[in-house]
Amino acid sequence: MALKIQQRYETIRDLRARFEQTNESATFGGTPLMTAEAKRGRVVFAKPGRMRWSYEQPDRSEVVSDGETLWIYDVEAESATRLEVTAGFLSGAALQFLLGDGKILESFEVEATACAKDRVTLDLIPRQDSSYERLGLVADRESGDVLATSVLDLFGNLTRIRFEAVEINRDPGPEIFELEVPEGVEVIEYDAPPAR
Repeated sequence: MALKIQQRYETIRDLRARFEQTNESATFGGTPLMTAEAKRGRVVFAKPGRMRWSYEQPDRSEVVSDGETLWIYDVEAESATRLEVTAGFLSGAALQFLLGDGKILESFEVEATACAKDRVTLDLIPRQDSSYERLGLVADRESGDVLATSVLDLFGNLTRIRFEAVEINRDPGPEIFELEVPEGVEVIEYDAPPAR
C-alpha cells in the first residue's frame, strides 16, 4: 500500500482540499491532558515545496510558503512571522512526499495498523533521528489517495489532519504561495541559527 501511495503522489503536481485539524496534548495515564478545538480551512500544495494553509475557524491565520520563505500570519494578532525554509521543515507534518520531497519506503519503517474495505491506515516510523516519533497515513485502498495524516511528536502531542473535497492538478498560480502583508501588520523576521 505504501508503494501505491508513493506512485499516486508522483503523478500529482498540485493538490487542494478542505481540512480539519485536531490537536491532543501529551497524555497522562492514557487520557489526553487537553484536546484543542478543531481547526478548519483550506489547503493548497504544489511541487516542489509550496503550500498555503488558510485557517478559517476558530481563528483566522495563514501559513504560506513558496519553497524558500515561510510566512505565518496571525490575522487577529496582526502579526506575520517570516522564516527561511530549511531542509525538512515539513517533515513533522506527514506531508513532505505530497510536495515532492521524500520517499515513504526509504524514509520510514511502514506497518499497516488497520485495514478496512475502503481504506488502510499506515504507521510510519522514521529510519533516522527526527523531530517526531511517528507519522500516520490513512489512504483510500483503491486509488492510494491520502484521506488523513497524523504526527506524534517527541513529547507525546498528537496532531491529526483530515482532508475532504480533494482536487488535483489544477495548476494554481504562483501568487497563491506568496503572502501580501497588509498595511499595519507587524512583521517579525526569524533568523535560522547558523549551521555548525
